[in-house]
Amino acid sequence: MIKPVGSDTLKPLFVYDPDHHHALLREAETLPSVIISSQAAGNAVMLGAGYFSPLSGFMTVADAVSVAETMRLTNGRFFPVPILCLINDFSAIGSARRIALRDPNVEGNPVLAIMDVTGLEEVSAAQMEVMTAQVYRTQDPAHPGVAAFNSQGRCAISGTIQVLNFSYFHSDFPDTFRTAVEIRNEIAERGWQRVVAFQTRNPMHLAHEELCHMAMQRLNCDGLVIHMLLGKLKPGDIPAPVRDASIRKMVELYFPPNSAMVTGYGFDMLYAGPREAVLHAYFRQNMGATHFIIGRDHAGVGDYYGAFDAQTIFDELPDDALQIEIFKADHTAYSKKLNRVVMMCEAPEHTKDDFVLLSGTRVRELLGSGIAPPPEFSRPEVAQILMDYYQSLD
Repeated sequence: MIKPVGSDTLKPLFVYDPDHHHALLREAETLPSVIISSQAAGNAVMLGAGYFSPLSGFMTVADAVSVAETMRLTNGRFFPVPILCLINDFSAIGSARRIALRDPNVEGNPVLAIMDVTGLEEVSAAQMEVMTAQVYRTQDPAHPGVAAFNSQGRCAISGTIQVLNFSYFHSDFPDTFRTAVEIRNEIAERGWQRVVAFQTRNPMHLAHEELCHMAMQRLNCDGLVIHMLLGKLKPGDIPAPVRDASIRKMVELYFPPNSAMVTGYGFDMLYAGPREAVLHAYFRQNMGATHFIIGRDHAGVGDYYGAFDAQTIFDELPDDALQIEIFKADHTAYSKKLNRVVMMCEAPEHTKDDFVLLSGTRVRELLGSGIAPPPEFSRPEVAQILMDYYQSLD
């Protein structure tokens, strides 16, 4: 199996030993505590689940700025985006060097992790600007990722953490949320050697389904891991339970047995385009995938990134950064000429009118009216789940 990034073994930060876990929970009630941001909570979940291995906790400001500018920590280790814990002020911490981090996304703000504090630093406006510009390639406050990143405080807490729960992801998505450890174990149990991962924050229409089949065939893969984002999205995106149900129905009906896993991870979407694509590849290697599909405008939003920027950034990475291989995909659509889904770049004799293309707005209009999109666009069983959701909004 492919090795985790930068290590022979995965290094999840979740405390699995039950006695140690209970002892830490008791200790946490005696410690100063802070309610962290949703983005920091997602980082803690990813650290606990082993996805960000071999990181041992939250970065210092120097490391975060270095990662933003060079995709390397100050010690030279590769990492694609800053992993920070930003709060509004340090007053609740005082001189404490061991604190409890509390979850902002669960009622009662339970303890998410215990941190051994090694640094309390104020982030300057210039440092925030550098990180924003480098990671998001824009400082436009209308960009949802920029807005979320800059809405946190300017006080950075750095240090190692011990993770004690997986926030709402484990309870709300018990059949879907999986740690990198669990996915690696299941890949091994299934006997898969070559594994391609597919990222999604949306339901999968026919073109997405066929793209996965196409990648598996061309890469000679044993299996596919459909790995969906379960965290916060931008307004208007379809909720995770609906996406989960529609994807599971598609796999049940249109994939052979033991060829696809439906899983998810707990993280808030960054919408950082190319940089987020590299982060996605990073943690897919950690979960055991040997290949990863990167499509047009991967992890993008609006018109902030070029259609293939999320692919070309991999040509700029140092050779020692990642072992996972990228399957670079173009937009896929149903060809009326060929009566099948194709990559548009592989159909040179086609015009736009030769494809079945529907805008997201048009698809939502159809679904909201109880009208299924054409079968060349969406499987009818998937469309039914989405129609039920949109009509429930009325």
